[in-house]
Formats: sequence, C-alpha cells, structure tokens
Amino acid sequence: MTSFFFAAAEGNPAVELAERFGWEPRLFISQVVLFVIVAGVLAKFAYKPLLAMLEQRKRQIEEGIENAEKTRKELANAQAKSQEILTNAGLQANKVVEEARAAAAVEREKARQQAVTDAQDIIAKARAASESELNRLKGELRREFGRLVVDASTRVTSKILTDADRNRLAEEATRELAA
Repeated sequence: MTSFFFAAAEGNPAVELAERFGWEPRLFISQVVLFVIVAGVLAKFAYKPLLAMLEQRKRQIEEGIENAEKTRKELANAQAKSQEILTNAGLQANKVVEEARAAAAVEREKARQQAVTDAQDIIAKARAASESELNRLKGELRREFGRLVVDASTRVTSKILTDADRNRLAEEATRELAA
C-alpha cells in the first residue's frame, strides 16, 4: 500500500520525506483510528465527568462565596446592632445613674430637713421643759421665801403683835406671794 501512495506521487517532496522517515500509511491510519477511539472513550468516561465535577465545584465555590458574603453582611449588621444596643444600654445606664443621684439628693435634703425639724422639736421641748422647771423652781422659791418671811416676821412680831395680827399678816403675805 505504501507503494500505491508513493507511486502516485513520485518526485513529490512530501513523499520523499515520508519514505526517508519510514512513514507507513497503514500504521498511520490505524494510529488515527486508535486515537479517535481513545479520545472518544476519554471524552465520554473521563472528560465529561471531569467537566461535570469541575462545574459542580464551581457552583459550590460560588455558593461558598455567596454564603461568605451573606455571612459577612449579617456579621456587619449584627455588629452594628450590638453597637447600637451597647450605646442604648450605656445611655440608659447613665440615665438611671443620674436619676439615682437626683433621688439620693432629694432623699438627703429630706433627711436634712427632717433632722432640722427634729432638732427644732428637741430644742422646743427642752425650752418648754426648762421653762416648766424654772416655773416650778420659782414657785418653790416663792413658797420658801414666803415661809422664811413668815418665820422671820413671826419671830420679830411675836413679841409685838398678837396672835390674830400674826395670822392676818401671814395670810396676806401668802396671798401676795401666790399672786
């Protein structure tokens, strides 16, 4: 068969080149057929599953990227919300502290006013008690002084006055001291 190809093309440089390198058309055709068979088998059993697997991986990677982006956005939202919550909590805590300080100041003022009122009551009671004691002591002093005056008058006048005069003078002195 080689001679058929070579006979048709004598003087052809391609044929001369093929002869020089030992090209056999039968071997070449069988190798082309084998290559087509192997390429078909590889395409069906290796290349298509490989492409399917690569496509599946590509989808998984895209889904992973989408999920990562979605997760990143959710994380950013969660961080923003947590920051907002922390800010609000801080503001509320400051408000509560200020309210507690104001309430404490009001209570301190009430306690101070109550202490002043209690002190004034104690002072008033002490004054009333001291006035009462002073009046009682003045009364005792008057009685004692009246008794001393009567005794002194009695001693002095007993020698000069009669018993009736003495009684009358004692009663008058007692009435004056009582008034």
